[in-house]
Amino acid sequence: MYHRFHINFIGRKWLWFGISGGIILVGLIAVLLGGLQWGIEFQSGNQYTVRFDKTPSVAQVRAVLDKLKLGSATIQPIGDGNEYFIRTPRLSANTRSVVTSALKKEFKVADISTREIGPVWGKQVTDGNILVRIKSLLTGKTVSAGAVKALLASLLVLLLYISIRFEFKMAVAAIVALVHDALIVVGIYAAVGLLETKVGLTWIPTEITSNTVAALLTILGFSLYDTIVVFHRIKENTELIGKRTYSIMANDSINQVLMRSVNTSVTALIPVTVLLLFGGETLKDFAFAMFVGLMSGAYSSIFIASPILAMWKETEERYRLIRQKLASAPQAKTPIAPPAETPSPLRGEDWGEGAIPAQTSVESAELTAPKPQMSAAQKAKKKKKKKRR
Repeated sequence: MYHRFHINFIGRKWLWFGISGGIILVGLIAVLLGGLQWGIEFQSGNQYTVRFDKTPSVAQVRAVLDKLKLGSATIQPIGDGNEYFIRTPRLSANTRSVVTSALKKEFKVADISTREIGPVWGKQVTDGNILVRIKSLLTGKTVSAGAVKALLASLLVLLLYISIRFEFKMAVAAIVALVHDALIVVGIYAAVGLLETKVGLTWIPTEITSNTVAALLTILGFSLYDTIVVFHRIKENTELIGKRTYSIMANDSINQVLMRSVNTSVTALIPVTVLLLFGGETLKDFAFAMFVGLMSGAYSSIFIASPILAMWKETEERYRLIRQKLASAPQAKTPIAPPAETPSPLRGEDWGEGAIPAQTSVESAELTAPKPQMSAAQKAKKKKKKKRR
């Protein structure tokens, strides 16, 4: 019974737009201030996989690297905790040997391997990703023509499919929601990265890696799914719009599927939250991006995509005339509340068809009540009285 929990989403659209705009603005400022921290896949470098007999702390390993002027290296525990990933900028062969010797000298190392990673993955695989596209726009660096084509092609296919299945305006609103979610995720990553630089925030992952890219693509799909669920109900209710504006009908549709959206989002967030808290260092970047993206995707479907659609649809002639007619129609009088002693047997605020109106008095109700029927004995007794008279 959705009407018992009814929220005016469309009516407060400027509040939702303001919240999203503020978050995106803060995120873009963080990006411009250098908050984005790109992983080794984007910048190239060296990766050490070190297995210890006696596991040192991350601080102890970092202290050794500090002596070699590699304090900015990324150190991540993996496996059972006795194995570490160490990522550094690209080093010369001599420097790599020095790092290996220093680790073996300071700790009991069971095994150590190293490999050099070039920026090939970042250039060839992720250039088509929206993260790199945003970075290129903000830094002035160009990306390959193939990357731009891949991004535009994916958005064009989505636009075409939703336009055929639903309508063009719904497709545009859905794409706007996708862009909104991508900007939110990138902005929050940049803000957290800036906090790490300024105040030493370390428990939240801030480095954008291949896991982050995979998470971003996943959450864009989730966001689109949630938007389609809402739009499908709006499309169904369009045929039953009656004497309602498009905004009111859309708002009613959102409330009808609200619990479905909430339940879907909560069930998706539970395992992601567990993964973020207990999944280990190697999965935190993926889990954090998923957590932010799922929250943003659930938000944008209801608070961004639907209000944009409602605003745009009400520029159409049909819905504009409905709004004008309802605005010019005389306001209905507020009904008088029923007497306290005659509540409805079902719900106090609802009256059945046979209920006595509020303005009808109890005396008038008694006058209009049917008279009781007389029995045969009563009729015979009445005739005897008349004869005696």
